[in-house]
Amino acid sequence: MARNTGSERLFVDEALIHVRGGRGGDGCVSFRREKFVPRGGPDGGDGGHGGSVYLEARDGLDTLLEFAGRHHWHAENGRPGEGRDCSGRRGAHLIVPVPVGTLVFDAQAGRLLKDLAQAGQRVRVARGGRGGRGNAYFASSTNQAPREFEHGTAGQERLLRLELKLIADAGFVGLPNAGKSTLLSRTTRARPKIAAYPFTTKEPYLGIAELPGFRRLVLADLPGLIEGAHAGVGLGHAFLRHVERTRVIVHVVDLSPPEGAPGPAEAYRIIRRELEQYSASLAARAEIIVGNKLDLTGSDAALERLRRETGRPVLGVSGVSGEGVRELLEAVWTAVAAARALEPPPERPKAEPIDFDQAPGEGRRVITFAADEDETGETNGDFAPDDEGPGS
Repeated sequence: MARNTGSERLFVDEALIHVRGGRGGDGCVSFRREKFVPRGGPDGGDGGHGGSVYLEARDGLDTLLEFAGRHHWHAENGRPGEGRDCSGRRGAHLIVPVPVGTLVFDAQAGRLLKDLAQAGQRVRVARGGRGGRGNAYFASSTNQAPREFEHGTAGQERLLRLELKLIADAGFVGLPNAGKSTLLSRTTRARPKIAAYPFTTKEPYLGIAELPGFRRLVLADLPGLIEGAHAGVGLGHAFLRHVERTRVIVHVVDLSPPEGAPGPAEAYRIIRRELEQYSASLAARAEIIVGNKLDLTGSDAALERLRRETGRPVLGVSGVSGEGVRELLEAVWTAVAAARALEPPPERPKAEPIDFDQAPGEGRRVITFAADEDETGETNGDFAPDDEGPGS
């Protein structure tokens, strides 16, 4: 995770949160007391079901910052039942927005629950408890004045680990100071920090490139990688997972590296080794090699040398002057379109159904007690003994 201070934004891509569904409301013990109705009978209503907690992927979010200061997310409890056969109100569901690309893990079991890779996808992470039944439910021919009721069951509780993997069409990778941030600012309206020293980019930045014909590309500037990044060296290990979400890798190479730095071909090989050691599937992804800083003296010869040594096509660009940028965007669009054609059709996002019949808790305990009734003849679960029942 990267954190900045001052006027810079805060980027958080991991979070640990506690979620809890609402507790079901208790059933009510009540008897009908009306004038000229000597045998009113029991009329205690059922308690309302507790609300559930959902995580929903939404566009417009690109960080888990909201969860850095708030770790507990609890849904509303169900209201207790009332007399005159009135059921308690159900607790409101808590729908928590998260960025598209969020992975939801059960922190204790270490199991992946859901990959929210599409906007609108929703997953229920904590189910609400079931409301208890009132004494009207227990009335029978042999038990015409029941004082039994049920406590509502507790909601499900979970400790979740959220992990964000930004989704972009193409991601810029390369050694520090290769000019990735300058290139992103040239192709999009993003404004990442640019300076003449390494590791100026400490967090991923996203930008949208507009192409003729109402075409759009989502581009990502990823922090500079160094040798050993796959093993946690430098900043790269924390952000390599963001590269996994990109369809195309744009490998930016400095054609005029400073003295003592690896040459263009060696710089390319270093990053390729890091990608291969981190993930074989990532290394096999479509790649575009870009020789940057074409505006500097001797860059043309360096570009031709890089093409010979790698044996692959290399596009020459200048993030400062804009030379070759339009050709680069067209090449990225072609590669992204080809990658999209190979992807399976996206599933239609849908919310998970709410099934209170499978609410947590292994059954509901019936509580029987004798309580002093008020003038309305109504008593409530609030007067019950300190026995919460199972699942509490």
